[in-house]
Amino acid sequence: MYQTLYRKYRPTKFSEVVGQDVIVRTLSNSIKNNKISHAYMFFGPRGVGKTSIAKIFARAVNCVKGDGDICQKCEICNITSGKECLDIIEIDAASNNGVDEIRELRDKINLVPSQLKYKVYIIDEVHMLTLQAFNALLKTLEEPPSHVIFILATTDPQKVPETIVSRCQCFSFNRISEKDIVLNLKNICNAENIVVDDDVLLRIATASNGGMRDSIGMLDKLYAYCDNTIKLSDYIKLNKIVSDDDVLKLINYIYNNNMKDVIDLIDTWNSDGINIIQLAENVLLNLKNIIVLSIEDKDSQFSDINRLIELSNIINEKMFELKKSGNPKIYLEIMFLDFMNKNSKIISREIISQEEKKVKNEKNSSKIVNINESISKEENSSKTNVKGNQKEPLNSNIEEILEIRLNNAFAKADKNELNKDKLLFQKLNDYTFDQNIGYLVCTLLDGNIRVSSPDVLVLSYEYDSVIKENLLHLDELSVVLNKILNINKKIVIMSDEKWNNEKEKYIARIKKNYKYVYMDEPDLIYNDGEIQKNQNNGSIFDDFGDIVEVE
Repeated sequence: MYQTLYRKYRPTKFSEVVGQDVIVRTLSNSIKNNKISHAYMFFGPRGVGKTSIAKIFARAVNCVKGDGDICQKCEICNITSGKECLDIIEIDAASNNGVDEIRELRDKINLVPSQLKYKVYIIDEVHMLTLQAFNALLKTLEEPPSHVIFILATTDPQKVPETIVSRCQCFSFNRISEKDIVLNLKNICNAENIVVDDDVLLRIATASNGGMRDSIGMLDKLYAYCDNTIKLSDYIKLNKIVSDDDVLKLINYIYNNNMKDVIDLIDTWNSDGINIIQLAENVLLNLKNIIVLSIEDKDSQFSDINRLIELSNIINEKMFELKKSGNPKIYLEIMFLDFMNKNSKIISREIISQEEKKVKNEKNSSKIVNINESISKEENSSKTNVKGNQKEPLNSNIEEILEIRLNNAFAKADKNELNKDKLLFQKLNDYTFDQNIGYLVCTLLDGNIRVSSPDVLVLSYEYDSVIKENLLHLDELSVVLNKILNINKKIVIMSDEKWNNEKEKYIARIKKNYKYVYMDEPDLIYNDGEIQKNQNNGSIFDDFGDIVEVE
């Protein structure tokens, strides 16, 4: 009968263990120096050697030579190498997790070993024991007979009671490095006369996520599929994954905001049976490689490396939810679409810088021209300081004015107004690519509408730097709202964090029957002491009335 590779090449002595050098050395020295504990706990990811090392330790601790490893020559080593050894007992806690099994173990534990010096109990997946079973094990684990050693293995130590853990000498098994996995796979290939590309071994090591058993299992599957020669194309075909060239195509589509192409590509791959989880992991891996190469190579095809970093962070953060999703395909599509939508402002500026966007119809063209002329008038008449290319506001009481506007918004807040404004804001999407007002439209779309009253609109933004920039354009933003959406309201801008605080304050006050009183807005006071009253005095006021205040 054929023996799978992971069983055939399972380590049988400490010197054959790969990637757990610290643990092997500690256990080996404890045997050499006769400092053997009565109970051990091995925990870590699957397939990294917990059970294998437990079996080796159970044999090595009984070896007559006692040099810290298995000599494989003495009579004891010959006895422990066979399955008929009665003094090394392996228990699968997943299928023997009840209190009756543990009580039976406890009753037999006082029996002396029949052949060996120590009787060793290896309890695998110990976290699967019931609470009653743990309680039954507790006293025995604390004071076992001198001839008994317990080795508890688990992938989920958080589920093991603290009273059990505290009575064991614990070892945390780490994931095995890709370098060690590749080297071990090469040794197996040489022993089995398998010809394999180095790229395939690296792909296997990466996909196994530090698990040696999984990597050898994947090699075994490829070996069965390809006979003696394994190529990268075979790995891609067998595992139903996407090639790096196709992944790069997807990343390009996402980077350039080609939403339809992204959806079409994912639909095609899903129809071909591509694993969506593996696809996301492959995109993340390729993003890492692209980011590294882009940092080293300034001539990279991706001009904005920060956007790639942001995309990789989003995929990494959402990976757990993606794996738990009932429909990973739709979850991945929405995740990419949301990313592209949030970056539409950046994308639009890149497109505009390369090619001027033409207005789709004469009506929109006429409207945009009028708005641009109004904004041009406003910029010529606005009172500002200019330092280089940096525009600085001159009014010194803007914070006071914004606080009063927020108070007035709360005083006359209207849910119908809020819903109406949110609906109207969707029309702004028709103007995001205009080379003159596109940045203002994107600024409005990037904000979250929080409160709306008949004469005040409150917007919040995530970053303080964005708020500081947007405060320079309050008057232009009002013009855009007035001309495109016919919203004649004063604007309040604040951070998301401040909005949360103000909302909590508002709720607390309402519960105490506090009533917001409408307040008159003060005149703008500039840093040079000049006062600008809220009245029509030419330029932008002539066109749009006193709903816009010049900074």
